[in-house]
Amino acid sequence: MATDGFEQSEFTKPIKALKNEGILVDVLSLKEGNIKGWEETKWGDKFKVDKTIDNALSTDYDMLVLPGGVLNTDSLRTNESAVKFAVEFFEQGKPIAAICHAGSILIETGLLRRKTDDIL
Repeated sequence: MATDGFEQSEFTKPIKALKNEGILVDVLSLKEGNIKGWEETKWGDKFKVDKTIDNALSTDYDMLVLPGGVLNTDSLRTNESAVKFAVEFFEQGKPIAAICHAGSILIETGLLRRKTDDIL
């Protein structure tokens, strides 16, 4: 799950690793079309969105990967649908990978207080 301003390497490397293992990956975002990465000090590449968060069901996925990037995470952590999507993964006991700034999305769920293990 990402939106404009994600840290590009924190988006592309996990996707590549998952696909190399034969895992089907969907890019979920707040909007349809393309989202733009952020690469060091400038806008990066554009990537196709497969589904909007409002049209995705958490039950259709086995894990959630949240790349960092200040612009990205600020947009997601303040979006009710994105936070609800992350909450559903907690409630279903599914793994969530939050890279760098993306931890703020998990903080926004209010559920980290209950977590005592499985956090790296």
